[in-house]
Amino acid sequence: HIGMRPQAVRQLGGMGKIQRDEQQLLDDARAAEDAGAFAIVLELIPEDLAGRITESLSIPTIGIGAGSKCTGQVLVGADMLGLNTGFRPRFLKQFGQLREQADVAVRQYIAEVQGGVFPGPEHSHT
Repeated sequence: HIGMRPQAVRQLGGMGKIQRDEQQLLDDARAAEDAGAFAIVLELIPEDLAGRITESLSIPTIGIGAGSKCTGQVLVGADMLGLNTGFRPRFLKQFGQLREQADVAVRQYIAEVQGGVFPGPEHSHT
């Protein structure tokens, strides 16, 4: 995983900050491949650089916010389904708006648990 790494946000000083040295990113990708990585995630890397990295490796690259030149793509499921509100990264495309449906389902679940309807006998092992 090179580029912006969400798990290191606190150390890096905030979202959106990436490793800036293109040669370092290329070197990191090659080092990951040499170390035995079966694939590498490229996050928030300019599309042209992601393309150069992809071309220089024999393993797949998976992009998130890295343009269309990676071998594959990934999005956070809850984001692409429209389950989250608020901040939407520029690279995100929502393929659905399921937030309202999820809210209705959760409220129904709570009501049925509190009302003693769920779980019923058909939901238990005998």
